[in-house]
Amino acid sequence: MPYENIELVKDAALAWLTIKRPKALNALNFQTLDEMDAALNDIEGDSAIGLLVISGDGPKSFVAGADISELPKLEGDSGLGAARRGQGVFARIDNLPPPAVGAGDGFALGGGCELALACDMRIASDNAVLGLPEVKLGVIPGYGGTQRLPRLVGPGFALEMVLSGRMVKADEALSVGLVNRVVPAEELEAVVRELAAQILANGPLALRAGKEAVKEGLQHPLGGGLELEARLFGSLCGTADQKEGMSAFLEKRKADFKGE
Repeated sequence: MPYENIELVKDAALAWLTIKRPKALNALNFQTLDEMDAALNDIEGDSAIGLLVISGDGPKSFVAGADISELPKLEGDSGLGAARRGQGVFARIDNLPPPAVGAGDGFALGGGCELALACDMRIASDNAVLGLPEVKLGVIPGYGGTQRLPRLVGPGFALEMVLSGRMVKADEALSVGLVNRVVPAEELEAVVRELAAQILANGPLALRAGKEAVKEGLQHPLGGGLELEARLFGSLCGTADQKEGMSAFLEKRKADFKGE
């Protein structure tokens, strides 16, 4: 489908998805969610993609939230459907085989914060502001924020954010583990691209297995997680990538991984 509110650029193994509604501070309307869903179909169908980066257009906002103009007409059933729709798109990002990095500049509020939480890593600019202010509108976060945030920062801080609706600046977000790193705004893209290059230099099969081990392992007690890790480790042994990676190390050269 043609995109009006997003841009998807694929450069070898890197896919970069940008939310492009700068006049609305990149707010997520229903059309944007549909376009993101279509872009995820494209990414999932391209075995060459090893990493997804999600960003917002312009310095003011990563994503300022859901498009409030679409929400007042929601009733019980339609509200349930809207929440499930947003949750579904964000779950696809969370569950993508390739890892996803959120590159946040400016506001990441409501649905924007929830989008960042659906990514595996978050790199924020020093002018980033994150928050879940939905209670100020008489509702709660509906795109996964009440579930992913406490798993990331713990229930106490998550409840403070969800129930007060207060916004958190980048330095505080870093201190509680809400973001991985804070960098000067003018360096954000360069830092994210450097991180992408570091990740993509590694074995593609190992990247996917590493993400699966961490994400799926957290759903199990430690013993079950260790068994999952062992099975994934075993599945990589004997692959062409494993043989190439270990040969390259012993021969003191750069590995040439094929994803095989």
